[in-house]
Amino acid sequence: MSVKKQESSKMENPSETYLEQSIKGSRKISNYFVASSLTIGGIGFSLASLSSYFGKNFLPLGNPSSLIFVPQGLIMGLYGIAGSLLAIYLWNLVVVDFGSGFNTFDKGTGQLVLSRRGFFKEILVEIDLKDIKAVKLDIREGLNAKRRICLRIQGRKDIPITPAGPPSPLLDLEQEGAELARFLNVNLEGLPS
Repeated sequence: MSVKKQESSKMENPSETYLEQSIKGSRKISNYFVASSLTIGGIGFSLASLSSYFGKNFLPLGNPSSLIFVPQGLIMGLYGIAGSLLAIYLWNLVVVDFGSGFNTFDKGTGQLVLSRRGFFKEILVEIDLKDIKAVKLDIREGLNAKRRICLRIQGRKDIPITPAGPPSPLLDLEQEGAELARFLNVNLEGLPS
């Protein structure tokens, strides 16, 4: 049975025997914005450092050639290198779409397949559906809020199956957890009171 993939972590085509969830990776607008800002900042600081060293203005704004190279120009160069390295790292995350993948629950084969894209290889985890004891909502409020769906597996630690990122709305999380628990015919744990 083929299932159309979507760009979200919502349930797709829940049927009697097959369920697939698509997980969004690092291709987010916020990552594009931060990577672009770091690229511009890293290049700007590097050009300001070079302007200070050579005594010529390589930037259209300001007058960085009047800066003393030691320590101001040197520090700006270090900021430029650090910003550029962070930008390269973040652009690599975006290109690879780090963390994207899918969760496939197949009652026909009795397997759960978790797939996530890593830097150098695809990460696949296969678990027997009979080993899943419960669907757990892991909810922690406060400064570092956490809202995610985990699977309680016999003989293992809880396995989170929702993507990393900002906390999901509580109602959506509860509905998604209830649908999954109903599909797997297990209990739903961790409901807020």
